[in-house]
Amino acid sequence: MKDYIEERALEIAKHIINEKATVRQTANVFGVSKSTVHKDVTERLPKINPLIANKVKLVLERNKAERHIRGGRATKMKYKAIND
Repeated sequence: MKDYIEERALEIAKHIINEKATVRQTANVFGVSKSTVHKDVTERLPKINPLIANKVKLVLERNKAERHIRGGRATKMKYKAIND
């Protein structure tokens, strides 16, 4: 694996852990695709640093469990803006 990919994977992991960020938010910050972020944290990161990979996994699992709430909130705001 190339050095810059390892560095990117670690930076992405730090961002996700510190900001409790979603894959989509992280992809926007780093200017890469959601697929790249996902591959970095699920396939590459465990080979680089398993401890950090586990922390990222916990954050992503929490985000996945809460996504239906965020989606409902976004829809509510959308229709509120339309009706105002």
